[in-house]
Amino acid sequence: MTAAPVRPRSVRGDAVFLLAAAIWLMLSIGWRPLTSPDEGRYAGVAYAMLQSGDWLVPRLNGLPFFHKPPLFYWIGAAAMAVAGPHPWVARLPSLAGAGLAAGALFWFLCRHGTRAQAWLATAVLCSAPFFYVGAQFANLDMLVAGCISACVLAAADAALAHERGLPWRGALALAFAFAALGLLAKGLIGVVLPAGVLLLWAVASRRPRMLRLAGWWPGWLLLLAIAGPWFVAMQRTFPAFFDYFVITQHFRRFAASGFNNEHPFWFYLPVLLGLCLPWSAWLLAAARRSPGVPAAARRRLGDVDLLMLAWTAVVVLFFSLPRSKLIGYVLPALPPLATGIAEVARRAATGPAGRRLLGATVGAAALACLGTVVLAARLGTPPDAALRLPAGQAVAPGDRVVMLDQYFYELPFYWHLSAPVVVAADWRPEVAQASDNWRKELADAARFDPEAATRLLQPVEAQPALLCGGGRTWVIGPSNAQLLAPWVLGMELVTFNAHIAVWRHDSGPGEGADCLLHTGTPGAIPLAGAPA
Repeated sequence: MTAAPVRPRSVRGDAVFLLAAAIWLMLSIGWRPLTSPDEGRYAGVAYAMLQSGDWLVPRLNGLPFFHKPPLFYWIGAAAMAVAGPHPWVARLPSLAGAGLAAGALFWFLCRHGTRAQAWLATAVLCSAPFFYVGAQFANLDMLVAGCISACVLAAADAALAHERGLPWRGALALAFAFAALGLLAKGLIGVVLPAGVLLLWAVASRRPRMLRLAGWWPGWLLLLAIAGPWFVAMQRTFPAFFDYFVITQHFRRFAASGFNNEHPFWFYLPVLLGLCLPWSAWLLAAARRSPGVPAAARRRLGDVDLLMLAWTAVVVLFFSLPRSKLIGYVLPALPPLATGIAEVARRAATGPAGRRLLGATVGAAALACLGTVVLAARLGTPPDAALRLPAGQAVAPGDRVVMLDQYFYELPFYWHLSAPVVVAADWRPEVAQASDNWRKELADAARFDPEAATRLLQPVEAQPALLCGGGRTWVIGPSNAQLLAPWVLGMELVTFNAHIAVWRHDSGPGEGADCLLHTGTPGAIPLAGAPA
C-alpha cells in the first residue's frame, strides 16, 4: 500500500513531535559524571584526538587504539571543539545515533504504516529506559545501532518501492551510505547485521528477487568511497592493522573465550524484557492471552511485521552466539521491538480504560528513564571522577604526569591534560596479556608505536630517578600506593579520597637520583579517624 498524501498541518505536527522527542532524549544528558571504564575510554580518545590534531589515528594515551573505527571519535572531537570537553558533549555521538534510529523508524512507519503507528512506536522507543540511557551513554553501541537501523529501514523502503514501480535509487543509496557509516562506527557489524536482516526478511516474505538490489554497484562504490579511505590509510601506515582490527577484534573476539563479560546464550532475553519495562509488560500480557485466541482471529503478518520480526531475531541471535556479551550490543534490536510493542499496545488499549492504561505506561516509562539515569549516576561514577585538584593547583604544560599501576581513563578528560601521561606498571607480556583490561589495551596499542610506548609505558622502579632533577611531576595512584612504591612518601600529598591519591614533587637544582629515598613522610595518607 502506498502512503497517503501528507497535509502541511500533519508535517508541522510531526516536526513538533520529533523535536519534543529529541529534547526528551537529551533532558538528563549532563546529570552524571562519565562512567568507567567505557565512557571514560571513548570520551578520552575523542578528547585526545582533538588535543593532538591527528584526526586519522585514534589514540589511547598517545598510542594508536584500533579496538574500534573512528566515527564516534570524529563526532565527539568535533563537538568538543565547539562546546568544550564536558561529559554531556562527550555523549553527543550516542545522542546522534539515537536520533537517527528514532527518526528513521518514524519516517519508515509514516511511509509504510500509519502516522498513528509511527507516533506510538517512536514514543515507545524513546521512553524505553534501555534506549533512553543508551542515548546518553558515551560508547559506540548507540551510534552503530542508529546506523544499522537507518540502513535496514532505507533498504526496506527501497525494496518495497522497487516492487511497486516507485522511485527507489535514492533510498537504496542512503542504505549503502548508512552501512558505510556503520562500518566506520563499529566495524563489520555495520554491514553484516543489515545484510542478515534483509536476507531473512526476503526469505520470510518470499521475495528472493529483492536480494538483487544488494548487488547495485553504485551503492557499493558509495560505500567504498565513504568508508574505504580510512581503512586503506590505516593499513598503509600500520601493516599489522588488518590482523589486529579484523582478525582479532572481530573474528577472534566473536568466536573465542577469555574476554570479559561471558554470559549464557539466553542472556539477552531478560535484558530486553527487563530494561524495556514497563513497555515490555504489554508483550508479556499479550503472550498470556494468545494461547486462547482462535487461529482465524489472528492477524496476518504484513511486510512491516515480517521485517520487524526478522530484524529482532537476527540481532538477538547474532549477539547471543559469542560468549562475551555486553548489554549495549543489542541496542539495534530496540526499534523493531518498540514497533511490535506499540502494535500490541494499540490493539489491546481499546476503550477509555485501555487508553488510560496506555497513558499510565507512558508516565511510568518516563519516570523509569529518569530513575535509571539517577541510579547510573550513583552506581557508575568512578572514584577518579570526583578527584579535583585544590584551588590554585593545576597541571601546567610541560609537567610530567605519572599514573601508578592503573590507567584512570577519565582524568585526562576532566583535568584537560594536553599530553599523554606515563603509566608506571608491570608491562611484562605475561602480566599485560593476562586480563582483558586497561593494561592489555595499552600493551596492544604499544605494538603500533613502540617508540612512543617506551616513553609512556614504564616500570614502577624506574620512576624515582626520573622524578628527581626533572621539573614538576604529578603522581596519581591508589591511596595505598606506598605499598607498591614507597618513594611516594617523599612527595607532597596534594589530594586523596578513599580510593585514589595525588602526589606532587617539585624537583630542585642539584637533586640526586635518590632524592625521594631520604626524606620524611609528607606524602603519607592519614588513617581513618587520625588527625590530618
